[in-house]
Amino acid sequence: MTESTAPQSEHRTVLLRGGDVHSPADPFATAMVVERGHVAWVGSEGAADAFASGVDEVIDLEGSLVTPAFTDSHVHTTSTGLALTGLDLSGARTLPEALGLVRAFANDRADGGVILGHGWDAARWPEQRPPSRRELDEAAGGRALYLPRVDVHSAVVTTALLDLAPGVTGMAGYHPDAPLTGDAHHAVRAAAHGAVTPAQRARAQRAALAHAASLGIGTVHECAGPEISDEEDFTALLELASEQPGPRVFGYWAERIEDAKGARRIRELGAVGAAGDLFVDGSLGSHTALLHEPYTDAPHTGDGRLDAAAIAAHVTACTEAGLQAGFHAIGDAAVSAVVAGVRAAAGALGTARVRAARHRVEHAEMLTPETIAAFAELGLTASVQPAFDAAWGGPDGMYARRLGAERAATLNPYAALLRAGVPLAFGSDSPVTPLDPWGTVRAAAHHRTPGHRVSVRAGFAAHTRGGWRAVGRDDGGVLVPGAPADYAVWRTGDLLVQAPDDRVARWSTDPRSGTPGLPDLTPGADLPVCLRTVVFGQNVYVRPNE
Repeated sequence: MTESTAPQSEHRTVLLRGGDVHSPADPFATAMVVERGHVAWVGSEGAADAFASGVDEVIDLEGSLVTPAFTDSHVHTTSTGLALTGLDLSGARTLPEALGLVRAFANDRADGGVILGHGWDAARWPEQRPPSRRELDEAAGGRALYLPRVDVHSAVVTTALLDLAPGVTGMAGYHPDAPLTGDAHHAVRAAAHGAVTPAQRARAQRAALAHAASLGIGTVHECAGPEISDEEDFTALLELASEQPGPRVFGYWAERIEDAKGARRIRELGAVGAAGDLFVDGSLGSHTALLHEPYTDAPHTGDGRLDAAAIAAHVTACTEAGLQAGFHAIGDAAVSAVVAGVRAAAGALGTARVRAARHRVEHAEMLTPETIAAFAELGLTASVQPAFDAAWGGPDGMYARRLGAERAATLNPYAALLRAGVPLAFGSDSPVTPLDPWGTVRAAAHHRTPGHRVSVRAGFAAHTRGGWRAVGRDDGGVLVPGAPADYAVWRTGDLLVQAPDDRVARWSTDPRSGTPGLPDLTPGADLPVCLRTVVFGQNVYVRPNE
């Protein structure tokens, strides 16, 4: 298994004391010793005195909270950086406002290069339609412009960008004056990203990783692949992350393999698995998620990319090579295809071998009791994004418009997954939704469908230890002796022991519960502020003036 971690300087032994240390080893811990990049001890303030004279540094936490660093289990790093440094339409409230942002951005940049944007969502605009090509041509001043929808499964573009993708008008998913999907979308995305220089790409990657570190994220899972970026982008990211202090990067390359030769190629790229966004379908927002029954607002069932036989072949080849497989599956028919394919592979190889490989499913939004049980049976990890529900769930949200209220209410059933014993790993799918770990935990604990809510503690575990387990590692994401010293220090208010039911949260502030407390994530409450992020014992972020 390959992971990219910045080169480490000589490790210092550090004692942190005078705060709250979130550790299952001691629910009342106030101090921690870090040595040689690992947690060496956690315990009480009184016992910390014995270590004070033998360490290289003592950090007074001044009441701050120390937690394991977060893991974001689904990130597109370069795209995240380009969104941070490029044209962001996520705040546009109307179509004219979006066009105005395009116009201002194009006028401010005279370099003549391709304009990359992100974040528009016509479902939130009163016009209920995306910009037309004519409108974009005018707003961009004739420049090449690539504007993916917020879910990145469709895009609107200018005529100048179409000219950079020869043959695109004959591809599946091309529409003369509507968002491009499928092969046509992949072609224009490749053309747009192909115009990004290595220097621009490196700046974007540094910006994304620095932003992640500032939010207490110590590890990201890069979900790349030939339909998302390119090999040069992927290997450059892994190289950059190995050379500079910052979050760890575990890379997934979403390409189908058929044999040991294909598996070797995946490993040679530096990937930990042939997984991530290996598309079985698309997205609900773009009407490309694959459904058993038609959309409520469209007369079709979406687009399928891989059938059960192709899924079985990929899982079989990966399992035989000792490599993780994984798939992007959102619609109920896509999830059913994954289950059928993985079950077929288990029938050929044995369920125990398939379970041991810890294969993954990204998003897994439209689940049924039967597919949830199959995930548990087959040892599949559900790599999920609670911010999707916060953005698009509820009776008036995009999910309800696409599926109707009854089907929409079944989406993202985190509580049922946990009850069945399915491992959860939380992420953002950034830049689809922003890097925001505490906001992600809050979204899971306050799911728009109350029956799908999980406790803050369970959500926190899914966003820390769950991410490590999703790459096959059981030694990280928790502050116990011997674990990697990946942690974050937070300024926050009182700590609570919270459960999905508010009545439990009110009485469970009692320390006699013996459970480490976590911040109050009630909607409207201030989220914790990251003061320091440490990866393998090395600072990768320190908040200015702290």
